Amino acid sequence: MTFLRPAVLWLLLAVAALVAVYLVMQRRRRHYAVRFTNLDLLGSVAPKRPGWRRHVPAAVVAVAMIVSVFGLARPVHDVAVTKKTAIVMVVVDVSASMAATDVAPTRLQAAIASASSFVDSLPSGFEIGLVSFSSTANVLVNPTSDHASVVAAIKALQLGKGTAAGDAIEAALQAIHAAQAAAGSNVQGAADRPAAATPDLSATIVLLSDGGTTVGEDPAVAAQDAAAANVPVSTITYGTDSGTVVIQGQTVPVPPDSNAMQQIAQLSGGQAFDAANTSELDSVYRSISGKVGHTTEQRDLVVWFLAIALILMTIACLGALIWTGRFL
Repeated sequence: MTFLRPAVLWLLLAVAALVAVYLVMQRRRRHYAVRFTNLDLLGSVAPKRPGWRRHVPAAVVAVAMIVSVFGLARPVHDVAVTKKTAIVMVVVDVSASMAATDVAPTRLQAAIASASSFVDSLPSGFEIGLVSFSSTANVLVNPTSDHASVVAAIKALQLGKGTAAGDAIEAALQAIHAAQAAAGSNVQGAADRPAAATPDLSATIVLLSDGGTTVGEDPAVAAQDAAAANVPVSTITYGTDSGTVVIQGQTVPVPPDSNAMQQIAQLSGGQAFDAANTSELDSVYRSISGKVGHTTEQRDLVVWFLAIALILMTIACLGALIWTGRFL
């Protein structure tokens, strides 16, 4: 819970001052009572008091005032709300290193199965697109609500050569731009857009790769472009250090490049994940699904605090009427 107007909390000092004044007044009252030395006569002329119970209404009022101050400070809390619409670009590395068998049956086949499940888990209102990349980047499916077509395209992925992660990010951004423009919005949020236009569709890129870029655009530059367009890139570094592939009869080690992928995520405002096997990859995709499928909204708690304060004041008044015969 946070407060939108925390400066109001200084009013708690005023409540503390009132409590201090009340305590001082009670001490002075006891002092005057002790000065009346004929206790038998005092008992006959002074009305019986409810003892400690007469302090309860005052204590409850103090608590109600504290709750009211918290309410005036505009308390809010974060609530996860399911998104109805969004654009998610799934970007998959199909370079030769994805043929490594350190993840059974191969990195690519395991990635295909997990990515397909990821697409199936996203809300039906989401527009999903697919980009594959090796030496070049190819937009295989533009953002669409037809998730089945995206899954079919994922299952048809084939290996290539080279790794152009930067080009893949730029291709995904272009597809997002086109989809947002078609929906009456804009990646940059044009100043001349009519007030009644459709709000910008939130978008994200999910990039799975096992290695550093070898050709094409610098991924760091592409990540900065994504950040400028408010499109975070969540990266999944896939594979193990023991991964190898056979190229022209030679066994070549293909360890994943986690540092390069973390840089992309950091520069774009996304999150970086590592997955060394199928179960970890499935877990990562589930985590990303939860994040892209929900947004965080602040809910106002003022009404609840003021209602509690009103209830406490009512209790204090009833207690005072019952025990002292006065309203307060």
